[in-house]
Amino acid sequence: MANTPKRKKNLTEEQREELRERLEIARFAKEPSKQLSVHESIRGLPDTDNFAPPRVKGWIKATKERLNGMRKWKTSKDPKERKARTEEEVYLNNLQAYLRTGVYLDNRWGAERQHSVQSICVAMAYHADGTPKRTIGTWYPDIGIYSKEMAEEDAGEFFNKTKIHTTRRKNSKGT
Repeated sequence: MANTPKRKKNLTEEQREELRERLEIARFAKEPSKQLSVHESIRGLPDTDNFAPPRVKGWIKATKERLNGMRKWKTSKDPKERKARTEEEVYLNNLQAYLRTGVYLDNRWGAERQHSVQSICVAMAYHADGTPKRTIGTWYPDIGIYSKEMAEEDAGEFFNKTKIHTTRRKNSKGT
């Protein structure tokens, strides 16, 4: 017995309008999604947030599309193509892990990884003399982003680019 496709019902405009109204009522009565597949720590993020789950799901979709275009690169002889495909796979896995765990693992973000993740200091560390330890490019609550100029200013007399460090070793020529 052959499978025959079902024929499309010919509806009048009145019947279509009635179906549209019923669908609209059903959509209105439906409660919003609980997003149970998303970690509870990121469920409440507003849609305007950079790492909101709907945005991340869009990035996942875009990454999957790019990976479909790179399907043959997996066995390519060109190492650059293999590396690019591997990077896309890792990015996809990191995005999916973010939705599962609520912890973002990648250094880049965006649909095409066009943005860089900013480091934020949440607990200060201090040297033995009481001065704070800082890393260039990290955001601190007391000063904002710590720049190279700030590091040079903090180092003062200790930061000298012209100072030549001598060693006890002889150079390769034996002098």
